[in-house]
Amino acid sequence: MICGWKARPAVEQPRSPSDGAGGPRRPGRALKKMGLTEDEDIQRMLRGSLLRKIKSRGSPRERLFRLQEDGATVCFEGRFRRARAQRSFSVMHIEGVREGHQSEGLRKHGAAFPAPHCFTLTFKGKRKNLDLAARSEEDARHWVQGLTKLMGRLQAMSQPEKLDHWIHGVLQRADRNKDNKMSFQEVKSMLRMINIDMNDVYAYKLFKDCDCSGDERLEGRELEEFCRRLLRRPELEEVFGHYSGEDRVLSAEELRDFLRDQGEDASLRQARAIIRSYELNEKARQQDFMTLDGFMMYLLSAAGDILNQEHTKVHQDMSQPLCHYFISSSHNTYLTHHQIGGTSSTEAYVRALAAGCRCVELDCWEGAHGEPVVYHGHALTSKILFRDVIESIRDYAFKQSPYPVILSLENHCGLEQQVTMARHMRSILGDMLLTEPLEGQDPHDLPSPEQLKGKILVKGKKLPEPWHEPQDVTSLLDPEEEEEEEEEEEDEEKLKERNRRRSLQSPQESKPLQAKDASEVAAALSAMVVYCQAVPFPGLAHALRHPRPCEISSFSERKARKLIREAGPALVQYNTRQLSRVYPLGLKMNSSNYNPQEMWNAGCQLVALNFQTPGYEMDLNTGRFLGNGGCGYVLKPPCLRSPPGDGPGRLVLHVRVITAQQLPKLSKDKASSIVDPFVRVEVHGVAADCSKQQTHHKLNNGFNPRWDETLSFELQAPDLALLRFVVEDHDSTSCNDFVGQFTLPMGSLREGYRHIHLLSKDGTSLSPATLFVHVRCKSL
Repeated sequence: MICGWKARPAVEQPRSPSDGAGGPRRPGRALKKMGLTEDEDIQRMLRGSLLRKIKSRGSPRERLFRLQEDGATVCFEGRFRRARAQRSFSVMHIEGVREGHQSEGLRKHGAAFPAPHCFTLTFKGKRKNLDLAARSEEDARHWVQGLTKLMGRLQAMSQPEKLDHWIHGVLQRADRNKDNKMSFQEVKSMLRMINIDMNDVYAYKLFKDCDCSGDERLEGRELEEFCRRLLRRPELEEVFGHYSGEDRVLSAEELRDFLRDQGEDASLRQARAIIRSYELNEKARQQDFMTLDGFMMYLLSAAGDILNQEHTKVHQDMSQPLCHYFISSSHNTYLTHHQIGGTSSTEAYVRALAAGCRCVELDCWEGAHGEPVVYHGHALTSKILFRDVIESIRDYAFKQSPYPVILSLENHCGLEQQVTMARHMRSILGDMLLTEPLEGQDPHDLPSPEQLKGKILVKGKKLPEPWHEPQDVTSLLDPEEEEEEEEEEEDEEKLKERNRRRSLQSPQESKPLQAKDASEVAAALSAMVVYCQAVPFPGLAHALRHPRPCEISSFSERKARKLIREAGPALVQYNTRQLSRVYPLGLKMNSSNYNPQEMWNAGCQLVALNFQTPGYEMDLNTGRFLGNGGCGYVLKPPCLRSPPGDGPGRLVLHVRVITAQQLPKLSKDKASSIVDPFVRVEVHGVAADCSKQQTHHKLNNGFNPRWDETLSFELQAPDLALLRFVVEDHDSTSCNDFVGQFTLPMGSLREGYRHIHLLSKDGTSLSPATLFVHVRCKSL
């Protein structure tokens, strides 16, 4: 069955705030399907617990946290039920659960609570951590273990199971009087919740067709039938009918024909294996037949995804020099928001590393008590200890990817605190820190990601060799500082003036603390720089005549564009031997990003973006590094590794946008607000390939809109192209509203009938929202 809905008791109120538990609650159908109805941890979560939210401001208040019967939502409210809207979060949006004082927030503000009572929920996307303290160690353990189990079960769900789970939750919310029956008015309310403005006459006919008892209420099997009809996929039925013929059953041979047209392994052996894996009807499975339900299960599984599932694992050659890879890179990694007055946090490093970032930036300044700090020196951002940043990097550097992490140091510290920085890195990172060239490797050539697995590299200034002066320092201007001084001196003065006006602090407090000898580098810090020596850019002509692979230059986006415009081929050649880093202009107060694609087109490896700023630029970055297992390293196309090289050749891409399913409701406060969706397909690549086309919009239907429109693109360099699918809500009087998107490399695109799982603006899943498309590529 697609959806069932069994009797459940109404939500009961807690007996009293003092005992931390609600009244007895029976697990709903969703938890039964997960096999967790008798689980002790889940039972405690269903009853509810009083937990304190630990925040930087104000005293921690106890709130009642309780798992809902859908097994996927946690609601919380004030202890004494003051006039406050109930809040909630989805278990599916939790990235991880940390026990004890394992977050920046709890380390700073949770000292009053025993570590065994505390835990932290980290979320996907931009939502802040939730730091919590329970009344007892036992209560904390129940929540940590229970949430971990739920996350595992929900992650393992198939798309049909996620859809079932989602509609079950909608039905629960629409049943206003909690009698486990649905009146027509409640059904209309449910339809609005799921983003569909259905004609009243048609809706009532559907309602009456399912109301077998004739009592103007739907319950039990009647409700199941209503959901089954509502969730029909006519477009999938049409595809199935095209291959199955009149008998409406696919034989193994007919499924093989479908697989051939999909561009997949089209053997009878593979067809039979798919039937055994996805067919629900045991009798059909035994006879090597596939029914419509099995076919839908197959197309809604990972096997029907537009992303090549082989590319969700590391599949590229990882033995080439570092300069032959695009490397996921972050700018101002310490910031959680914009660079003027924003917050600096070690959690920003954790999030970036969890997103596959392999090059993080540390702006290091003189701190109090001899301890260097990390923050945006010319602004009013908060400060964090350099030592704490290094500890966070140690703990999270290799959880997402085993390949090397580069620490890009922008050093404003004096000699004494530079020595402190070096000491912290050695003592905290230990063997992770690379301080010597690899044994057996030419010290003048860059090693490969494979050779550097599990290693942390330092990018920074280095003393000249051999060293003849008696002193232990040398004077070197930071390459990025030189770039910014050269291009932006006048603008920076204006920015400083604005900061002075805005600041509520005294001039002494707001001025960054930079030592007089900050332009010098200490030998202890210099010794840690091996393969990423930061140098001022010597010019393309000189660099091409005298390549130095272990030197790296940084360019602002403005300088990089100028180089691309004036000497693009020479810059591509330069990037075949050396690393280059591109960063956003320093004067963007809102920490906005630039289009990274034009930098990748020139072979630049470390194209650094503000990871904390969502937008199409970060969508492209996520799409670029989606393949190769999300490890943060993507092998550049042959034309960028040994130019001039031949690419895969020109091709024509045809995308038939067929339907969308369960698009999210944008205005949850307005029940009558339904989206008018359209789909835009964008190609981002070399200049000749950049293009976008869109479908017409569909009025008042975000549940199952159908377009059946084909969009075509001609690509000159498909191996560099990214494909971005965007859904927006059409508005004739103002800007269209963003609904969802998904971006992937052309090289990871699969042809045939495919589902696209949409993501929100900050990159979190919008499950069960999908697009259904047909893709065909033809070489020219």
